[in-house]
Amino acid sequence: MNQHTTSTDSATKEFAAIDLGSNSFHMIIVRIVNGSIQVLSRLKQRVQLAQGLDDNQHLSREAIERGVACLALFAERLQGFSPENVRAVGTYTLRRASNNSEFLQAAAEVFPFPIRIISGTEEAELIYSGVSHTQPENGRKLVVDIGGGSTEMIIGEGFNPLIANSRNMGCVSFGKTFFPDGKITNKSFNNAKQAALEKIEDLSWEYRHLGWQSVLGSSGTIKTVSQIINENFNKDGVITVENLQQLIEKVLKYDSFDKLKLAGLSDDRVSVFVPGLAILSAVFDNYRIEQMRYSDGALREGVMYGLENSFQVDDIRERTVNSLMEHFSVDQEQALRVADTAVLLGQKYQRWKNSDWIQDMQNILLSAALVHEVGIAINHSGVQRHSAYIVQNSELPGFDRSQQRLLATLVRYQIKSFKTADLLPDNRYDAQDILALITLLRLALIINRSRRATELTEKFTLDVSSDSKIWELEFEQGYLERNPLTRSELGEEQAFLNGLNINLQFK
Repeated sequence: MNQHTTSTDSATKEFAAIDLGSNSFHMIIVRIVNGSIQVLSRLKQRVQLAQGLDDNQHLSREAIERGVACLALFAERLQGFSPENVRAVGTYTLRRASNNSEFLQAAAEVFPFPIRIISGTEEAELIYSGVSHTQPENGRKLVVDIGGGSTEMIIGEGFNPLIANSRNMGCVSFGKTFFPDGKITNKSFNNAKQAALEKIEDLSWEYRHLGWQSVLGSSGTIKTVSQIINENFNKDGVITVENLQQLIEKVLKYDSFDKLKLAGLSDDRVSVFVPGLAILSAVFDNYRIEQMRYSDGALREGVMYGLENSFQVDDIRERTVNSLMEHFSVDQEQALRVADTAVLLGQKYQRWKNSDWIQDMQNILLSAALVHEVGIAINHSGVQRHSAYIVQNSELPGFDRSQQRLLATLVRYQIKSFKTADLLPDNRYDAQDILALITLLRLALIINRSRRATELTEKFTLDVSSDSKIWELEFEQGYLERNPLTRSELGEEQAFLNGLNINLQFK
């Protein structure tokens, strides 16, 4: 994040993106505020369109009626929207249905917006766009989306897909084929997994040859698996080879969908969960995936980001931070002063416990410095609490849940006293690193407390002992004498940090 500019365009635009999926119809309505999105509503209706597709690819009248009834509800919410601000796309089931024109004709009677049936490749590319515009991972990514009727697999870099494929296998269609009576057996599960492998095995070498740095999964099946893992195996919800196998073994102890009860599995997902799990297991095996993180961005987000050119930026997180700053009228000059100091302090600090996440933590420290005063829009008194509430409860594209939680924690404890017991444990970030980040932000704020009257300085050193208990902050000759307020506040901070077993020394 090298530049921190904000949009001067104050006009507010509203858009709607609709995904007519094989299992569920989804609609997201957003408005663009200061160049970033603000979600107004998300609507989801379980339609199970694929259940109505017979062996001759004919969509039943009942399935059509379920879909049209859902679109009538969506249309009611979209009253007043102009057609150019609404985009609806149909996926696998509508692609396959030989009578999809019947569906489109019936839909047109209640839904006054165009519906476009997209190809499997375009669906895959839109899914990748939705994931890449909302998730923080940089570098090359493998994205997997298991839908009701098809599974999309994409490798891309930045916002650009490099290879995208869609195969006809989904949690609804596989449920009809391999679990028609709702019974769970080792044989039916293995048959479903083998069928999935046969559909994608020709992609294995090319995908593994391209390679990736991270793997992300989207939509209902992967979301559900992540939730179950979070509740039963690992609190970070990351899907690994080990906990996926543990989950499969746990599921196969049940003999029917009706009896399947797992923490994290909602009733409306039971009938499609097991076939989706078989497909996910095949995907892991075929591409030799080690771990996968769930992405809440998917097809509808990809459709939405395609509606507005201003979303096409190089740094999603920068756009998000800039939007927060402008929306809450942050003093940008002060934010940048604090950010510059925080970045310098973060670079000088060398006692990180979790070395894999150093760059990530330094980036979040920078973001915290930029948005630490968003809560002033509510009240200066308790600004740290107000800021933390805003950060924790806002839609923040470019930050995953752990990153957003850490960002809110830094902002929450930027000033005033706290206890180490107040810091909630995190599966990704070490407790000592979290405390160090808070301390770095607090020091950056103290150095810049005088705001425009601050004497800007980059001439300081920070040395921290190997156990992170002694912090030595040394300024250029005469700096503290010229800035008695800073010296006084550093003295107060010294007394506070001593209670946290940190010995701050400064001169």
